[in-house]
Amino acid sequence: MVDASRDTSPPAGIDTSVSHSARIWNYWLGGTDNFEIDRVVGDQVREVLPEIVECALADRAFLGRVVRHLTADLGVRQYLDIGTGLPSADNTHEVAQRIAPDARVVYVDNDPLVLVHARALLAGSTEGSTDYIEGDLREPDAIIERARRTLDLDKPVGVMLLGVLHYIGDDDEAHAAVRRVLDAVPSGSYLALQHPTNAVTGERMEEAVRRWNDAGGARIYLRTPERLARFFDGMDLLEPGVVSCSRWRYDEGAEVDVFGGVGRKR
Repeated sequence: MVDASRDTSPPAGIDTSVSHSARIWNYWLGGTDNFEIDRVVGDQVREVLPEIVECALADRAFLGRVVRHLTADLGVRQYLDIGTGLPSADNTHEVAQRIAPDARVVYVDNDPLVLVHARALLAGSTEGSTDYIEGDLREPDAIIERARRTLDLDKPVGVMLLGVLHYIGDDDEAHAAVRRVLDAVPSGSYLALQHPTNAVTGERMEEAVRRWNDAGGARIYLRTPERLARFFDGMDLLEPGVVSCSRWRYDEGAEVDVFGGVGRKR
């Protein structure tokens, strides 16, 4: 049931009559940075796809495992997190700096509510550096230019694209944006991708996406695991490949319709 009493006065410039993906995701994760319209749409999606909450939780757990593996096992000390969404538990900088306090993280998002909460993201370690920039993956050059202020792009970077590629429906445009970002980082960098599919729940996921899109917010698109794997062409794909996020370097948990993988730039 929607609890309208949770609403607070929205920051200037935020339209609370239209749902927003970051706020819906925040609602599914149990957060409070959302408005009534976000909860209404979130419940409409959950009605046809109850597993969406498990998808959201699996996505956050995937992020944590990826960052822990890259930081602790592979020595990555820099991250470019594009499409970060609203602050939650175990954000990229928290996971990385818990292992390596000197880790540097740049967050990128185009949601004004995320900008309002940027201070929460900026509370990183004193040894490292955490920054937030407003940007859109469709304009990768602007992201790269601003990221250089914090990151040394001559050294390996973990590029995190979790929950962002599904807003770009055209494969050519999506591949071009990803390639441009990867071209800006050196060999030894890593690309982590996550994307919704219909490989597990089929028509129910398709109906959930239809309801989401009909709500009037940013449209999302599904990709098959095979199409997602093509983003790693020319890279060394880490085991276990492109799999359900709940199964990436984790042996328990049911498959969810959010798939992901990690590749190393040669």
